[in-house]
Amino acid sequence: MASFIFVDIIVVRKVYLGEDMGFFSKLFGGLKKTKDAFANKLSMIFGKGELTDEFFDDLEAILIGSDMGVQTTQDIIADVRQKCKKSHIKTQDEFKAILKESIANILESGKKFEAEYPMAIMLIGVNGVGKTTSIGKLAHYYTTQKKDVLMIAGDTFRAAASDQLTEWANRAKVRIVKQAEGADSASVVFDGLKSAKARGTDVVLIDTAGRLHNKTNLMEELKKIDRVVEKEWSEVNYKKFIVLDATTGQNALSQVKYFNEAVGIDGIILTKLDGTSKGGIVIPIVNELNVPVVFVGVGEGIDDLQPFNANEFIDAII
Repeated sequence: MASFIFVDIIVVRKVYLGEDMGFFSKLFGGLKKTKDAFANKLSMIFGKGELTDEFFDDLEAILIGSDMGVQTTQDIIADVRQKCKKSHIKTQDEFKAILKESIANILESGKKFEAEYPMAIMLIGVNGVGKTTSIGKLAHYYTTQKKDVLMIAGDTFRAAASDQLTEWANRAKVRIVKQAEGADSASVVFDGLKSAKARGTDVVLIDTAGRLHNKTNLMEELKKIDRVVEKEWSEVNYKKFIVLDATTGQNALSQVKYFNEAVGIDGIILTKLDGTSKGGIVIPIVNELNVPVVFVGVGEGIDDLQPFNANEFIDAII
């Protein structure tokens, strides 16, 4: 089994890598509610003495309260209990190291996202989670990686959706393909893919309308768009990312299940981590659905969406 060494990641990045600390400071600051609540409760139960059944019952309640879910919490408890039996745990820091390793094993064991170019990414999800904003930030991210990016305004349902995406395209300095409001979304996507192939585009980002499971027409439209991309980009890398609002907690898990059944999901973009105490939802999503978290958002700035790093995330919540 892989071993994990947890250190102060912010210090390492700042001192040894000279990296801009804005994003990581926001990640740690945004998850401070989760971390503080967990640390306080862990200190209380650890102060009771030995690691008894009562201790692990209390730990189970803490993990569930951090939005890790019943199944994932039970998996973590079983693993930690076994490791604690083999070790002579004397301090809270030693116990936290074992707990972090258990969670890291979950986050590192799931399906991985591998970027291969040219690549098409379609963003899906319910209303109001930040799909259009995430596409703008993704466009900026990939341009910083020296990739040629094209946006496709596939949300022709919501009023002014293409105007909003155009603003992001201008900010990120990338091209956009769009049509009038009410146009057939699949046709817009088809035209965009043709343009991308003709230009040799590295990354195509496809916006879609927000939809719920009871909106049958919109779900069928999404499946139609999916078929178009599958056909037109059959020889290249095509990924479907669901955008989730971290503040929704366990509701995010059900959203992943539904969209995964409808069109399949290759990765998750988790937004609004800067305003939630429900950061633990990342862990059951990976553990129970085997869908990787690919990007996380911690603010409104164009730089506030970055690739997910398991160790940094664990350090931020525990």
